[in-house]
Amino acid sequence: MAGKKIAVVRVRGSVDTPGRLNDTMRMLGLTRVNHCSIVGERQAGMISLCKDYLTWGEVDKETLGALVMKRGMKVGNKRITPEDISKAGFKSIDEFVSKFLNSEVGLDAIGIKKVFRLHPPRKGHGFIKLVHPKGALGNRKGEMGELLKRMM
Repeated sequence: MAGKKIAVVRVRGSVDTPGRLNDTMRMLGLTRVNHCSIVGERQAGMISLCKDYLTWGEVDKETLGALVMKRGMKVGNKRITPEDISKAGFKSIDEFVSKFLNSEVGLDAIGIKKVFRLHPPRKGHGFIKLVHPKGALGNRKGEMGELLKRMM
């Protein structure tokens, strides 16, 4: 059975962050502010440990496809192209995203780094020390796609 995929974005920096939390965020691939990583439900414990520095939510197919095409990078900081997707054996980005969301393949199937470097969101994060919906932290549930679109 395939688990849900969760998009995790680091909202707060590393100043005065305990070393244990920095190590956990490094394992998630979130070394800088506005970095995004797509993880499975199994990492929920790691996410809850760092809840005061992250925002997260379930990612949908359309948003993930746009994220891979706009902000996905190969090794050497080269952008993903439709040719890379076809060379990996997928007919389209939609086919890859469907298989990825069903946990049939990983991001490394087409050579993408596990971290997406995003822009700060248009109209800002809001308060970075308060929980969503008043602030930027915590579980956004179905609203994560809206934040990611503002950050691409």
